[in-house]
Amino acid sequence: MQALLIIDIQNDYFPGGRAELVNPEAALANAKKLLHYFRGNKLPVIHVQHINTREGASFFLPNTSGANIHEQLKPLENEYLVVKNYPNSFYGTDLCNILNKNITELVVCGMMTHMCIDTTVRAAKDYEIPVTLIYDACATKDLTFNEITVPAEQVQAAFMASLSGMFAQITAADDYIG
Repeated sequence: MQALLIIDIQNDYFPGGRAELVNPEAALANAKKLLHYFRGNKLPVIHVQHINTREGASFFLPNTSGANIHEQLKPLENEYLVVKNYPNSFYGTDLCNILNKNITELVVCGMMTHMCIDTTVRAAKDYEIPVTLIYDACATKDLTFNEITVPAEQVQAAFMASLSGMFAQITAADDYIG
């Protein structure tokens, strides 16, 4: 059975937040479509919320509104909530226990593509869990390395290209929903 895994679509990633991403609203709109589809088909939904406990962290701080899951995706009582403190949604959480409840495949979306999405999708491969990654329901930001700034659009494309095939099937929300 497939389950929807929504990773870190939290307030700090949106305008006015402490770690604003590029075009998070577009990713949110597509994540909402997926959530509606999974709820409508009575399929499992797993929400992941990052709480930053790292020394010197600047966003997703405990007990702040920025750490809250976006209002438009609030978990329902019958849905799972996994709280994590690291980029990998499996590490130090009960995600594996949830998946042991007849979940054999994940449909993944969320934020940030270059960090928690990448890390979690690669970890799923280690657990032999097939992943469908919904690229237009994910968001990232510009990254800088060695005084070179890589625009978010290129970051997104590079990470999707590196995950495609070996780690996940990559598709758009509308194509997945059909």
